[in-house]
Amino acid sequence: MMALPGGRHLDSIPLPGQRLHLMQVDSVQRWMEDLKLMTECECMCVLQAKPISLEEDAQSDLILAGGPGPGDPLQLLLKRGWVISTELRRIGQKLAQDRWARVHSMSVRLTCHARSMVSEYSAVSRSSSQEMGQLEKLLMEKCSELSAVTERCLQVENEHVLKSMKACVSETLSTLGRHFGQLLELALTREVQALVRKINASDNIYTTESTTGNLFSLTQEGAPLCRIIAKEGGVVALFKVCRQDSFRCLYPQALRTLASICCVEEGVHQLEKVDGVLCLADILTDDSHPEATRAEAAAVVAQVTSPHLPFTQHLGSFLESMEEIVTALIKLCQEASSGEVFLLASAALANITFFDTMACEMLLQLNAIRVLLEACSDKQRVDTPYTRDQIVTILANMSVLEQCASDIIQENGVQLIMGMLSEKPRSGTPAEVAACERVQQKAAVTLARLSRDPEVAREAVRLSCMSRLIELCRSPSERNSSDAVLVACLAALRRLAGVCPEGLQDSDFQQLVQPRLVDSFLLCSNMEESFV
Repeated sequence: MMALPGGRHLDSIPLPGQRLHLMQVDSVQRWMEDLKLMTECECMCVLQAKPISLEEDAQSDLILAGGPGPGDPLQLLLKRGWVISTELRRIGQKLAQDRWARVHSMSVRLTCHARSMVSEYSAVSRSSSQEMGQLEKLLMEKCSELSAVTERCLQVENEHVLKSMKACVSETLSTLGRHFGQLLELALTREVQALVRKINASDNIYTTESTTGNLFSLTQEGAPLCRIIAKEGGVVALFKVCRQDSFRCLYPQALRTLASICCVEEGVHQLEKVDGVLCLADILTDDSHPEATRAEAAAVVAQVTSPHLPFTQHLGSFLESMEEIVTALIKLCQEASSGEVFLLASAALANITFFDTMACEMLLQLNAIRVLLEACSDKQRVDTPYTRDQIVTILANMSVLEQCASDIIQENGVQLIMGMLSEKPRSGTPAEVAACERVQQKAAVTLARLSRDPEVAREAVRLSCMSRLIELCRSPSERNSSDAVLVACLAALRRLAGVCPEGLQDSDFQQLVQPRLVDSFLLCSNMEESFV
């Protein structure tokens, strides 16, 4: 299964837009923005005649000294929402520790935050509603109730009474959190509706660009906001943009936003309702579109065919356009001018091979093996373990086809697979280490499947694949102590030993091949750094 590092979408494939977003908001700028959220402004506590806490964790109290800029309701909701959510979580932690003084002082601050959010949002929101007013009233009532009950707890010394009051405080806190969540969701829904209406009504390229950018920023806040955007017509509005020639320069931004929204089931369902797959196929097969636009379309395809998301497997409309999409993606891999473009196109192909078995036959007919193996020698296109993970995923899924073996031999693919068994991380980051493990595991799986063909098995033995597989089995550090790599290597070694048993020493045969697979696994998984 495919998994890459970085963003939440495309199963951790770092999309270009996400990297751009991170570059635009660098660490210093983000620190400057968050600084005002973390200052120790205790004026509200003083107004409530409460002492400033001297406890060791008081330095981490979140007090919003200044809000977002005027007229920016979305940022106001997101920042105030983050502070209140964090405060609710911390109150729960202090309550579990029976630290009543802290629980009360934090409850007072929580009330101040909630009151500020309600008043500030009312000042900048476009209109009010009865439902919003009711939720605001319920929230403030529960805040006052929480402050009052926690203050009473400070006066109680009897442990049995405190225990019963603790249950009451916990229930009040839970109800308060629920009211806050409902209010925040309703307010964010209203703001998303306004953005979607603006996109639908606009024929101005600058207005549409700005509004689409705001929508993309919201998708980076997590799956709940993506669900709201999908439910409120965001997918429909973005595909409307992608179907207008006058907005062609905005296609990459709109597609990037769509890829983010389609991490949730509601987004994929909306995509299918508006024939989004057909629109993606049209973009991918139209060479008049810049490479960047087609790469973003490939990213959406990769997202909606992700094997990690169960709801994408029921995308019936995809099968109708699959041949066109696969052909266009192979072409994009072949012509990619950068590693990023190749990564997105190959990731989409890798996911499609999980999505439907017909895709592997199509790839075989399109000489995909030659295209992919040639790309491996081009450092401009294939320069990271994440990209090699996509390539070996495709090879592993294609290797179930009998004809695949002859194509692999013809393109010297066994040597490339052998090299993947030695994949090592350069940076040592957890994401890169995990990617290297996947490359090793899938390379061993591919080798085991291809070794059904005696010619492939003999070539693998000639290239010393058996020695490398034994090393991976016996040396935990070579496989980063990965059990998945170990199982795959044992299976591949046994397949090769069945064709060329003379390539093994007696000790290797007796420990790694002859016993049951589970016994060999237990032996190797408990093995120290030794080849004895």
